[in-house]
Amino acid sequence: MPTDIPANAARIVVIDDEPQLRRLLDISLRAQGYKVALAASGNEGLQLLATQGADLVVLDIGLPDIDGHEVLRDLRGWSHVPVLMLSVRADEVEKVAALDAGANDYVTKPFGTQELMARIRVLLRQHGNSAEENVVFDDGRLYIDLAQREVRIDGERLALGRKEYSLLALLLKNSGRVLTQPQILRELWGSPHLQDTHYVRVLVGKLRQKIGDDATEPRWIATEPGIGLRFIGKPGSGF
Repeated sequence: MPTDIPANAARIVVIDDEPQLRRLLDISLRAQGYKVALAASGNEGLQLLATQGADLVVLDIGLPDIDGHEVLRDLRGWSHVPVLMLSVRADEVEKVAALDAGANDYVTKPFGTQELMARIRVLLRQHGNSAEENVVFDDGRLYIDLAQREVRIDGERLALGRKEYSLLALLLKNSGRVLTQPQILRELWGSPHLQDTHYVRVLVGKLRQKIGDDATEPRWIATEPGIGLRFIGKPGSGF
């Protein structure tokens, strides 16, 4: 096992609630020369990814707090990092659901360590030349850095909930474009909630309150009546 891992080595975050598997993957990945960070729950993994980033994520579907599908939906709201899903379920429906939600690959437990390492190498090669999208918005009042997962108002850092941040990131990445309510529901809650339009109303209300945006005279988030939402802020506009 390498004792000195290069500073530019790929960083892999493993999110799995099985201690033995985390230890196995930690040892195996470090033996291949990767940097490794471990998380035992979905929220812990998202916090790691938000604060420290990653070149690849190994994500178990069965987690104790929020399942892997929800972690993936949240992550895809602000990151394109490659994700390899793990699950004890081998049925095709489960695999298709994970891939449709934005997973890059899927491995069924139990798996061979060498096969997993090979799949990780393939994903890293495929995504090695595509740096994490670094979207920054700053108009003098509202500051958003998607790579750092940081939001500030007048220099003061805001504590946004996961869904609040995911909505803001989704709107910013589609700045100027109207996102329909079904599109937002699918991205943030998944296809089973496409009729739950009140979710969007409640969430955007909370987000507007935190960033100080007036729905009647919006500075950043505009409502298109009967359609959806649009990010209208202009970087550098100031007052």
